[in-house]
Amino acid sequence: MNKAMHLVLKALSDPETKLDLQKSRRIMNLKILDPFKPFYRTLDTKIYNEGREVPVRIYFPNEESYDTVDIEAFQEKNKSLDTGKMSDNIYPVILYIHGGGFVTESVESYNRVCWNLAKNTAHVVVSIDYPLAPEHRFPTQIEDCYAAAKAVFGDRTILNAEPDQITLMGDSAGGNIVAAVCQMARDRGEFIPKRQILIYPCVNNDYSEENAYPSVLENGRDYLLTRQNMADYLDFYQSCEADRQNPYFAPLLAEDFSNLPRALVITGELDPLRDEGEDYARRMKAAGVDVTLHRIADGIHGFFLLEPVYSAVRETYDYINAFLKS
Repeated sequence: MNKAMHLVLKALSDPETKLDLQKSRRIMNLKILDPFKPFYRTLDTKIYNEGREVPVRIYFPNEESYDTVDIEAFQEKNKSLDTGKMSDNIYPVILYIHGGGFVTESVESYNRVCWNLAKNTAHVVVSIDYPLAPEHRFPTQIEDCYAAAKAVFGDRTILNAEPDQITLMGDSAGGNIVAAVCQMARDRGEFIPKRQILIYPCVNNDYSEENAYPSVLENGRDYLLTRQNMADYLDFYQSCEADRQNPYFAPLLAEDFSNLPRALVITGELDPLRDEGEDYARRMKAAGVDVTLHRIADGIHGFFLLEPVYSAVRETYDYINAFLKS
């Protein structure tokens, strides 16, 4: 990274200040003001988990895929507790779980990301609007995302998709939830994901200076996401201190990494979470999981949220599409 860009990022970073949750949410929610939103081909629906409504948004890669849906019938079903169904879907599916440190972001703020993902992979994308911390704490997010995945894989109440054609994918905190959902699916045996894509995942439980990975200390001051941010996110997320030792809270703590879905793990060179994501990939691979790992040069945390015109995003899409086709 050139010195000028580094200086800009450093000026925008505040490594010593604790996270201002409301300010952070206001900044992230600016992305909701998307002038291209009227042009996206989407449908909104929901699933239910223990009486909680979990909204999801479906993104279509093109007009042809959107035209496979009986829109009026879908919308009529969606007025009731029954979830709408796309009986004629012939496209593979990406079940996407957004990032945001468990406390910010939403389906609305990730509209552009999921629309780009659908277009650039020729997949139907299902984005889960899980509840945020601290209003809702661990394990609510994982249980709701697990319920949504179970519906997509087993009941086909959202999409009529073959289980082998469904990929779980998430970035940052969403990568944490994807990793946890994959472990949970293996442990419970209710459905079997075949593929997972983790984009700079948060999979650790400790961001103190004494216990953090080297990349947290090297990159946790000058590149927007700080070590202090990560510590604050986990404080908001946990229900109690004991959660920190739960492998569904921190997937790196799992005792068994075998029999997980084949994985693509993408990390960024200048991301504080680089080392833990790469360690998670290595542990899965050592347990016999088919893992592909790529580190994006000069990549900072959050780069995947940029437009595909940026080289780091284009490179990531090349890796994603190669993985999905293999």
